[in-house]
Amino acid sequence: MSTAAFHISSLLEKMTSSDKDFRFMATSDLMSELQKDSIQLDEDSERKVVKMLLRLLEDKNGEVQNLAVNAPGLTSMPPEVAGHLSVFQKPSVVIILGRRPGEDGGQPVRVAGLTLPAPRLRLGAPLGAFHASLLHCLLPQLSSPRLAVRKRAVGALGHLAAACSTDLFVELADHLLDRLPGPHAPASPAAVRTLIQCLGSVGRQAGHRLGNHLDRLVPLVEEFCNMDDDELRESCLQAFEAFLRKCPKEMGPHVPNITSLCLQYMKHDPNYNYDSDGDEEEMETEDSEFSEQESEDEYSDDDDMSWKVRRAAAKCMAALIGSRPDLLPDFHRTLAPALIHRFREREENVKADVFGTYIVLLRQTRPPKGWLEAMEEPTQTGSNLHMLRGQVPLVVKALQRQLKDRSVRARQGCFSLLAELAGVLPGSLAEHMPVLISGVVFSLADRSNSSTIRMDALAFLQGLLGTEPAEAFHPHLPTVLPPVLACVADPFYKIAAEALLVLQELVRVLWPLDRPRMLDPEPYVGEMSSATLARLRATDLDQEVKERAISCMGHLVGHLGDRLGDDLEPTLLLLLDRLRNEITRLPAVKALTLVARSPLQLDLQPILAEALPILASFLRKNQRALRLATLAALDALAQSQGLSLPPPAIRAVLAELPALVSESDMHVAQLAVDFLATVTQAQPASLAEVSGPVLSELLQLLHSPLLPASVLAAAEGFLQALVGTRPPCVDYTKLIDLLTAPVYNQDEDGGPGLHKQVFHSLARCVAALAAACPQEAAGTANRLVCDARSPNSSTGVKVLAFLSLAEVGQVAGPGPQRELKTVLLEALGSPSEDVRAAASYALGRVGAGNLPDFLPFLLGQIEAEPRRQYLLLHSLREALGAAQPDSLKPYAEDIWALLFQRCEGAEEGTRGVVAECIGKLVLVNPPFLLPRFRKQLAAGRPHTRSTVITAVKFLISDQPHPIDPLLKSYIGEFMESLQDPDLNVRRATLAFFNSAVHNKPSLIRDLLDDILPLLYQETKVRRDLIREVEMGPFKPAVDDGLDVRKAAFECMYSLLECLGQLDICGVLNHEDGLKDHYDIRMLTFIMLARLATLCPAPVLQRVDRLIEPLRATCTAKVKAGSVKQEFEKQDELKRSAMRAVAALLTIPEVGKSPIMADFSSQIRSNPELAALFESIQKDSTSPPSTDSMELS
Repeated sequence: MSTAAFHISSLLEKMTSSDKDFRFMATSDLMSELQKDSIQLDEDSERKVVKMLLRLLEDKNGEVQNLAVNAPGLTSMPPEVAGHLSVFQKPSVVIILGRRPGEDGGQPVRVAGLTLPAPRLRLGAPLGAFHASLLHCLLPQLSSPRLAVRKRAVGALGHLAAACSTDLFVELADHLLDRLPGPHAPASPAAVRTLIQCLGSVGRQAGHRLGNHLDRLVPLVEEFCNMDDDELRESCLQAFEAFLRKCPKEMGPHVPNITSLCLQYMKHDPNYNYDSDGDEEEMETEDSEFSEQESEDEYSDDDDMSWKVRRAAAKCMAALIGSRPDLLPDFHRTLAPALIHRFREREENVKADVFGTYIVLLRQTRPPKGWLEAMEEPTQTGSNLHMLRGQVPLVVKALQRQLKDRSVRARQGCFSLLAELAGVLPGSLAEHMPVLISGVVFSLADRSNSSTIRMDALAFLQGLLGTEPAEAFHPHLPTVLPPVLACVADPFYKIAAEALLVLQELVRVLWPLDRPRMLDPEPYVGEMSSATLARLRATDLDQEVKERAISCMGHLVGHLGDRLGDDLEPTLLLLLDRLRNEITRLPAVKALTLVARSPLQLDLQPILAEALPILASFLRKNQRALRLATLAALDALAQSQGLSLPPPAIRAVLAELPALVSESDMHVAQLAVDFLATVTQAQPASLAEVSGPVLSELLQLLHSPLLPASVLAAAEGFLQALVGTRPPCVDYTKLIDLLTAPVYNQDEDGGPGLHKQVFHSLARCVAALAAACPQEAAGTANRLVCDARSPNSSTGVKVLAFLSLAEVGQVAGPGPQRELKTVLLEALGSPSEDVRAAASYALGRVGAGNLPDFLPFLLGQIEAEPRRQYLLLHSLREALGAAQPDSLKPYAEDIWALLFQRCEGAEEGTRGVVAECIGKLVLVNPPFLLPRFRKQLAAGRPHTRSTVITAVKFLISDQPHPIDPLLKSYIGEFMESLQDPDLNVRRATLAFFNSAVHNKPSLIRDLLDDILPLLYQETKVRRDLIREVEMGPFKPAVDDGLDVRKAAFECMYSLLECLGQLDICGVLNHEDGLKDHYDIRMLTFIMLARLATLCPAPVLQRVDRLIEPLRATCTAKVKAGSVKQEFEKQDELKRSAMRAVAALLTIPEVGKSPIMADFSSQIRSNPELAALFESIQKDSTSPPSTDSMELS
């Protein structure tokens, strides 16, 4: 037996002593031992400790009882220890609480005993058998004459409500409602307050379970709110706040009454006359200290509870605004003016909550990203912003005095509120700048209190510089600059760092590089430079201050370097010195980049010779951020300094580059190639030594199938620079041979060999070289035609030839037209699918450059060659996408007629290409062609209708487009196809709707109320669409509605981005998807995990209904003898369901649900599920390497 175990055993023996002092001291020592982290008890010892503590709860001595009740072994025991309670018929706490007042060791034991249930009730399962006994013992305590007992009972009942079964919860709710007398019935005020407080406690802990009782409960509480009892009013408003946060949908019918109560009691202050504030304003400015002290003495009545009512009303209003974003216009009309009027609140705590409530209103008003487009007419969000803009003068006027209040907390609230307002309405505070600058300067000069207010003022000023126009600050710069510079010199590092950030922003905003200077910097540049240099020279500073000083000086030199005069060279030398320091080298590199990119053309000769070797050494470092910043700095220096760069230093830098042109880090490779292109243009002679190794690495990089478009563009620029210099660094023909060698040198019948994407990359590079050398383009095109036509050419050579012709045809003309047409048509009949696809692509791209010759030919071929129709339609699609819209207008009618003749084709793939062609054709002349869709939808057959709807999908892009306003006016008619009797039309409509939600939600925002019922209808399983198919002795069921249901759930997933417009309860009511087909279940599990993160309250209300499908999936078994794919599918389903469970468990209150607690226990007891859950938790805590589907 260990020493600790022996000591515990001896203490347990003393606790059985007949001497009460022995028992008391032994219990006290045991408590001390149990609180030590080093104590490790085995299961038998845990059982003995719990048994002894429970025995002491029935001790005859009250002091021993009280100590045992508060023992950590009972109030803080882990669930596995609490499991030992099951050895008793009834927990001793129930015995204590169930005694009559004369039987126990005194009221202190009863009060202490009430602290035991609350934390332990969260265990759920271990104490589940005793919930009924606890409830029946706790309810009588609500009538106790002692306030402390009633308060503890209220807290314990709140925790019990969250963990008990549904039947017990209904019993508790009914008991509380039945005990509540009518507002006019005689009752003890204390009893009513206790019952209302208990309802509030239940609402906070288990409000999601109260939804069914609110229609009966809320009117009662509203009546009590009107009684003349401030403590009761506070409890009622707190209860309303809990109900609104936990059951926003069920509280909908009661919102008007609660709104009026909040408005009424937010200004409930019978002991103060606010109307006299305006008259006393001048007197207060004369002798503020005396008058404010007198005011505090006069109104600081300890018995005044009205401030608690006002604070509760403000918090309730915040819950109301946060839970009902759909009522924002009404809130702006009714609540906003009242809140602004209450900014003059005299009680600091209440004022902070009023500010917080208005900030909630501002955050709800902020338009979601992507929902406002400049070309749209005003919508609901726009009207909210319009109303908010009208409130700005009132807000600033109400805060004018508060910005100079003696209370630091009040000023902090002002800055938070104004910063949020500036973020929601950028530019709205410009005309009020005198008031704001005055308030900022007042706080910056306030050195009597803590440094927090100065940091808040600086942060607010920095935000203001980012949202308001620069011209608004010009008149106030002489006022605001001195206190900012004083803060730069402040000894406290946080203030100095924040001030340097503000100074940097001042320089960037007031003297921008892309516009003419509207303000003369001469009066200010000297003191700004001196203050920053003082910080830059100091070496004994905090790291954050050092970095901010370097960054600030970089902006100062980059924006105002031409005004620094003699200070410029010492400043550059200081930057060079910081470049040598390992701690400051990264910010110094970024500052040097700013200076080099400056259009002021500063002379950097004093530091170039030394800086370039240092930068070259950085390219060998493992720190990726340093390498990226260094390459950006080198590129900026090469562009700005050009020929003045020392050739030896440049060669030292270039020697490091071949190792960086690698697919191991594409971003680094892109910057390296960009720099190479710049150096090639600036100093082509310096590249001679490294052109071979660099080209070798670059060609290897071009063979990567993962090559991003940005790296390809950089490679094209570098290759053009190589042949564009005079004389060229590398010969044109040699470069073409190097690029195409891997394709031309492979075996003739070995197939393409390289990845398909590599051929596109090489073709782009060939076209870039042809564009840089126009005199060589025609010869290149002829060679490509010959290669494509030659019977000896391999598949890879032909694919590259056609893709290169497609690109070269755009820059150098199509070459011999007749021969090219023949070659392309012959290739469409090639046995190789890759050759056919490349020829189809080339025909469209080359045709786009010569429409009068190629387009009639292409249309004729589509009519004459039905077997090649699919490939020829692909060519037409490429031609429509690459040609100029005006050049296509003469052919629009012919193309329109041809495409609609092919809408009824049997092959879905062909109809998809036709739809895409129609979409591209409509963009040629939208006002004329888009209205024609109406006729096709009304009169067309099913395939034509689905093709038209699919074509509309191709009109939606994620960027603003001129067709958007016209398209928005027709969206409603297109969405009516959700009621089409044909399944394919409905599926196409859902795909179109999903594209609109994902790419441009503003198109469908105003139609959601009409669309959502039709969408939800499509999520249901329709028995009439399930049919049996005979396959020998088997008759498997085939669900024809599966694709439509899947499309509907995909739309619901995309709609989660529009939470402000979406009824989440409506989404959660369709939990049948959790039991549907494999694909739909996978999607709904992801949706559930995301909803648990975005809006936990509605999910918590329905968690009991959501758990069973998750449990069924996690515990399902695959039939023996099933194929491997079935096992893999089931494993994926389990994993996805477990991710949803893990997301649900992040909701704080979900563990109190008995069903969830039972499922969690089942997961822990099953080794397979426990291992799966543990692995998912590890995955969620580790940083993801790539972007996941979930948006958090």
